Amino acid sequence: MTSTLSTVPCKVIVDAMGGDNAPLICVQGAVQAQKENSDIEVFLIGRKLELEKILKEQTLYFDPERIIDASEVIEMGDKPAEAIKVKKDSSIVRGCELIRSGKYDAFVSAGNTGAMMAASTFIIGRIAGISRATMGSFFPNESGITTIFDVGANVDSKPMHLLEFALMGSIFVREIYGITNPKIGLLSVGEEDSKGNKVTLETFALLKKTNLNFIGNIEGRDILKGTVHIVLCDGFVGNIVLKFGEGFKSFLQHLLKQQAEKSLYAKIVLLMARNTLRKAMKSVDPQEYGGVPLLGVKGISIIGHGSSGPKAIKNMVLRAREMHQKRIVQRIGDAVKEYGLEKESDKNDQ
Repeated sequence: MTSTLSTVPCKVIVDAMGGDNAPLICVQGAVQAQKENSDIEVFLIGRKLELEKILKEQTLYFDPERIIDASEVIEMGDKPAEAIKVKKDSSIVRGCELIRSGKYDAFVSAGNTGAMMAASTFIIGRIAGISRATMGSFFPNESGITTIFDVGANVDSKPMHLLEFALMGSIFVREIYGITNPKIGLLSVGEEDSKGNKVTLETFALLKKTNLNFIGNIEGRDILKGTVHIVLCDGFVGNIVLKFGEGFKSFLQHLLKQQAEKSLYAKIVLLMARNTLRKAMKSVDPQEYGGVPLLGVKGISIIGHGSSGPKAIKNMVLRAREMHQKRIVQRIGDAVKEYGLEKESDKNDQ
């Protein structure tokens, strides 16, 4: 099935106050995204006077009418649930409220991850029939990309939650990557049907009853082999895998540096191969993917890493545009109805 793309410009709000190096990098990334893409309307949300000062100092053009004033900032060390209640005029809370209003299409932030998840879930709201939202992250593999659901939105998931992740992940991968019937694997301690803990065994049984392309259990090594397009696990395991993967690039660079220091010959060989190595390293650079989508909420919410640079912010905006064009939120809602999950969500939210 070929997706029908939306031709309406996508209105994306960028949290200018979110991230380790905000607001400068957020402003730079937003300006780049706007400059390069005429089908996107980018808005900045944050302390307006501060943002205007940065734009002036950096000699960057950005329509001042697209700056939304928000006087407060949810810091990285703030407790998420408390922060979204107390800091009502923060960029994260205001951003999610504007998405809920329906006047804007997407919100992207490299700020406090917990606050973004909480605000997206409780302010934007979950899609009817979805009991838990999920974050999916991208890993390069031997043949393309593997997407892991969940990578931290839920540290204690029930089997029905994992079934929901599989359904939402399938729609996302199908529409974004054009894979007609993405293969799904359940991360476990062995490939045999009988392997796993109580949650994975019950999830296995649920997935077998669906018409999703579930191939069974997979092991950790299958993530990089590309055995499946989607890897299912709870957020506790998924976040550990994600953080391990984030350290992989610097570890490879460390190994290459060690080899170069061993001899002049090794240094020459590495210098000759530097362009190839640079291209290879690009595939494991989180800046290339920008951020991860929070699927299951009634709007587009993209969450970036705190260390995001301008390129990552720009790519988050582009990901949001693509999700809007391909109507990911609407398609998830339709699939929930098709699978009859509305009746199950209330029970599994207890």
